[in-house]
Amino acid sequence: MNFKWDAETYTNQFSFVPRYGTDLIDLIDTKSSKSVLDLGCGNGVLTKQLSERGFKAFGLDASPELLQIARRNYPELVFLLGDAVNFKLPEKVDAVFSNAVFHWIPEEKQPDLLRCVYDCLNGQGQFVFEFGGFGNNALIHRALKEEFYRRGYSYTMPFYFPTLGTYASLLEKIGFEVTYAVLFDRMTELAGEEGLADWIRMFIQAPWENIPESEKNDIIRETVGKLRSALLIHGKWYADYVRLRMKAKKKSRLN
Repeated sequence: MNFKWDAETYTNQFSFVPRYGTDLIDLIDTKSSKSVLDLGCGNGVLTKQLSERGFKAFGLDASPELLQIARRNYPELVFLLGDAVNFKLPEKVDAVFSNAVFHWIPEEKQPDLLRCVYDCLNGQGQFVFEFGGFGNNALIHRALKEEFYRRGYSYTMPFYFPTLGTYASLLEKIGFEVTYAVLFDRMTELAGEEGLADWIRMFIQAPWENIPESEKNDIIRETVGKLRSALLIHGKWYADYVRLRMKAKKKSRLN
């Protein structure tokens, strides 16, 4: 994932991302899990919450910018720089937790990600995660695609949003047993009068390659205008999120 984060803006304006991961922690079985890796920990907010729940928690992320904030805010915790599709831990853990990360990883790299998770877990270790599922931000991406095409550009979807069945099958092929899975809508309020435009600038980067900044601003303005009737609700901007939330446990590959 080649992505440079504006870490301060992300932390200050998009706090809903870790906030929605708080209840995801409830899926971790506390009786069988002591050590937990927060995979794609970002600015460390959820790693801290895991620690406060009594877990021996530490984080791993590919963004030096976000890790700098995590280490500054939570110096008592351990944060590692690493790639989610190619990492090894010095010791195995009882659980791997991840929130709002896997949709950033290309489809062809998903097996590498899941193998890394499988290999770092203790026997029957838990894997609890949530990320964008099929239909996530469909209105936003459709409007952007239409505006790109109208101007003679192609729009390539920069994220991976699988169906529940697709991802459950992938987990099972790696050696996991899926014990909980749900795909659900979550309309998410965005901050400020420019909430949707700010969201696009923060989270959608790859499609803008080779497009001048001035035209990028025009495209965002036109896209936001098209979405006003659907996503501006009672004076507040929303993003049409769809989330895939799952829990699995490690099985022996001999089974």
